[in-house]
Amino acid sequence: MTGPDNPCTRCGACCAAFRVDFACEELASRGGTVPDGLAIVITSSLARLRGTDHAPPRCAALVGQPGAQAGCGIYEWRPSPCREFGLRAAHGVGDDACDRARARYGLPPLGSGTAN
Repeated sequence: MTGPDNPCTRCGACCAAFRVDFACEELASRGGTVPDGLAIVITSSLARLRGTDHAPPRCAALVGQPGAQAGCGIYEWRPSPCREFGLRAAHGVGDDACDRARARYGLPPLGSGTAN
């Protein structure tokens, strides 16, 4: 679900809360979809989205301001941890990690019925 009713396409809190590591096979240069310029290769098998290891973290692909109006600039090409993280939230039901990220930006938990 990627339409306007999906809180994952407009919240951005998780994109500015967590480090995102993924398999190098997900990089475009290795047959995947994640743009190489937005990742740092950590080991021969592990890559990280740029900016997610900063303090505070902020993914280089994040567009906008978390908690206000934000979205992923590579939503269709995002790595598997991002896809997996948003599975429950895409249906309006957050989990503990989602709720913690949203709380950092003053947003209520998704399960509260008052999602961003």
